[in-house]
Amino acid sequence: MRAVDEGVREGVIAIAREAGAAIMAVHDDDLAVRAKADASPVTAADLAAHRCIVDALARLTPDIPVLSEESAHTVSLQERCGWTRFWLVDPLDGTREFLKRNGEFTVNIALVDHGVAVFGVIQAPVTGVVWHGAPGRGAFRREDGTERAIASRRPATAPLRVAASRSHLDERTAALLGRIGDHETVGLGSSLKFCLLAEGGMDAYPRLGPTSEWDTAAGQAILEAAGGCVLDLRGRPFRYNQRDTLLNGDFIALGDPELPWREWIQGP
Repeated sequence: MRAVDEGVREGVIAIAREAGAAIMAVHDDDLAVRAKADASPVTAADLAAHRCIVDALARLTPDIPVLSEESAHTVSLQERCGWTRFWLVDPLDGTREFLKRNGEFTVNIALVDHGVAVFGVIQAPVTGVVWHGAPGRGAFRREDGTERAIASRRPATAPLRVAASRSHLDERTAALLGRIGDHETVGLGSSLKFCLLAEGGMDAYPRLGPTSEWDTAAGQAILEAAGGCVLDLRGRPFRYNQRDTLLNGDFIALGDPELPWREWIQGP
């Protein structure tokens, strides 16, 4: 499996920034919002960022196909199952947060090679911060022209800092949180949860509910590059484009892979 060279890395970071700018260009407008087939909202910002990313990736890496949330319905199962290497994109992760104007939304771009997320970029349009990483090559945070290496908090010590979805906290997750013990819960939208895990600001992110593959791939690449992991509830690292569905199952993301997450999942 191959990650990316410096030219492609910098190109993708620039593309993420351009998509963030496209989102912010309509951030304060009264947006026309329509519902997709799964009843989730899509806005003019989603579509503008989608077009920006897909067109730019086609120019940067014309030999690598792109699977975006906003065009996934146009790609057949047979076609995508023939891909060994592709870009997996969420042009605007956290549309509900975008509509709330709380700043907790991101642009996600990941490179998947034989099912593994080998490179990821996440950009926060409101702040302009970019996180990027490739497992085995390190994770980084870039802000105002300055870049620094980041690492997850290992070992994690109590009180643990546990990220919870601001829009999707359900009863199962609440019960799991009750089994963690001494911890602080912080609500946060979008893939920013993976970024905080990667830079040591959080310790765990359990998600017992539906997500899609484009929601997690970039975050997983960055978190693994920083020393953490994203596991299904059997302890297996997440893999992508391996099934007939693009929906993820339950998972837990950890800054410190040695945390006793099985105890939290199984209960007393």
